[in-house]
Amino acid sequence: MISRRSLLASATALPLLARSSTPALKVIVAGGHPGDPECGCAGTVARYTELGHEVVLLYLNRGEGYCGGASLGRCAAIRTAEAGKACQILKARTAFAGQYDGRAMIDASHYAAFARVLEAESPDVVFTQWPIDRHRDHRAVSLLTLDAWWKGEKKFALYYYEVAEDTTMFSPADYVDISSVESRRRAACYAHASQQPDQWYPKQVEITKSRGVASGFPQAEAFLRHPESKRALLP
Repeated sequence: MISRRSLLASATALPLLARSSTPALKVIVAGGHPGDPECGCAGTVARYTELGHEVVLLYLNRGEGYCGGASLGRCAAIRTAEAGKACQILKARTAFAGQYDGRAMIDASHYAAFARVLEAESPDVVFTQWPIDRHRDHRAVSLLTLDAWWKGEKKFALYYYEVAEDTTMFSPADYVDISSVESRRRAACYAHASQQPDQWYPKQVEITKSRGVASGFPQAEAFLRHPESKRALLP
């Protein structure tokens, strides 16, 4: 005879068993600058790492072009440190593509260089910025990612994300519930203190709350899968 306690214990164990049987994913979130992946995807990153998946935040540059009131010569070091702090909060890892803030290049050699970075990481899924964002560096990292995906025979799943103020004409179709990790998402964004998060984080919260309304969650981050891409396991 099966007791009620045994039945409840078995039911509780089922999600854990399902989770442990899921292969760990390698996830990359590519962004134009330190802070962009956190702005658009920090909640999703936190959800992934909670489940034991490996996440890399790949920044196109080190934010050399702006760091508040500090001199430009110090910006790369300041913003690299901020990225490291944000990734520590999210249990993710930093990577840098070696370009310069505000001077993004998308010629043949830079396409090849970026593709090598992605190939070396061998991701299962990549999130990148929307190709018609207002900022040139955002558009550049989007095109570099897309080209690497095509040249690499579409091996990884490809999704686009949005960021406050800069993203236009974005119509998402996939959502991730981030309500349980909002405090970590906020902390990761506020790790980028030189970027004055008080000016843009509240706008990102407005976006995630509206995406939550659309998807039935208190707050959600929203994504659009490339129509030729395979689907990925979203947390």
